[in-house]
Amino acid sequence: MSEDQLRIDNAPPPQGDRHRRWDALGLIVASAIGLLALLVSGYTAYIQRQQVRAQVWPYATIAYQDQDNRLSIFNKGVGPATLRTVRVTVDGKPHRNWASALTALGLSGVEYGHSTVSETVLSPGESLAVLIFKDPSVYSRFRQAMNARGRMDFCYCSTLEECWAFEDRPAPVKPVTKPVSECPRQPATDAFTD
Repeated sequence: MSEDQLRIDNAPPPQGDRHRRWDALGLIVASAIGLLALLVSGYTAYIQRQQVRAQVWPYATIAYQDQDNRLSIFNKGVGPATLRTVRVTVDGKPHRNWASALTALGLSGVEYGHSTVSETVLSPGESLAVLIFKDPSVYSRFRQAMNARGRMDFCYCSTLEECWAFEDRPAPVKPVTKPVSECPRQPATDAFTD
């Protein structure tokens, strides 16, 4: 081996190669930090979304208020509930108003008051008296008939357009509330108008 070859083999690497190695290492570190920042940002946005959802969560349900002779819808959640669709059935057949439903329950001609339900917004803690009877005995007959043969189902949404379906069940089975992607559209013949 000649002296010139030994000098070439033992020669330090050129400065350009050393800078390229540091540049490559710096690029890898910067990319890793950027990816980590992106992951942290995404997780933070997810947590914030969950917190907002919890702050506007509605929970609507019906209640028979025996002392006041009324059927009401309550919002027990922490956010407003927009009632989108309502369906009242007796023996599985839909009715468009309370007069028709009461007739089907054998209570035609009774005195009652009612509130419009569809597209109503209930604030947190608010209740809406859906149907009110003056006579306690008529209310008692109504409640017994609804528990045996009637149902009042409805769909409601939060301000974030997340929706839930409340499905009434004959006593002693408890009603069910389940999340839905959107409130179902009802045929005009089934839509409750009261």
